[in-house]
Amino acid sequence: MGTMRMTPHVTANDALIQATFNIIPSPILVVDEDVRIQTFNTAAACLLDASNERVLRQRGGEALHCLHANDVPEGCGHAPFCKTCVIRNAVTEAINGARVVRRRHKLEVVSKTGVVEIYALITASPFSYNEQKLVLLMVEDISELMKLRNIIPICASCKKVRNDRDYWIQVESYFEDYWDVNFTHGLCPDCFHAQMNELSASESSE
Repeated sequence: MGTMRMTPHVTANDALIQATFNIIPSPILVVDEDVRIQTFNTAAACLLDASNERVLRQRGGEALHCLHANDVPEGCGHAPFCKTCVIRNAVTEAINGARVVRRRHKLEVVSKTGVVEIYALITASPFSYNEQKLVLLMVEDISELMKLRNIIPICASCKKVRNDRDYWIQVESYFEDYWDVNFTHGLCPDCFHAQMNELSASESSE
């Protein structure tokens, strides 16, 4: 699973490009307009649980073990659920001219232990190769981030949040420590007007 898999008409002419493709830590698939997989990187091989080339030319839902991939005999892309599939719709938008499409989505996939829910950030970016329209599809697992977003304890009064060591810290500090997010500060319109009113009232009383 350490090498990039290629169909006969998609070849790697540049070893540097192939190596770069494979070291990207996020799962990346190259798909056509029917979301059929043309190639994928090493990270995607882990996501697909693919140990051989059978996954090539499969549709995304079939390769990703989507819960609805076998709802109808025609397979992925033909079931009623497929009309609202974020992955398929993102690929369609990209094929139709959107430069980059980004969507958050909860995937339901079938694993060896049953149905698993995965929160994913889907990014679709179109390109052409050998006169064929293709889409670079990135599937990033953000389940941990979504879980934290749903359970962060926050003080109802001062708005500090409690971290996993039971310390109460500023919201800014929490996100800087855990997610490497930096903040800039400003005033929303309501707070701006409130502070201006307080300033005016203070000046009037002097």
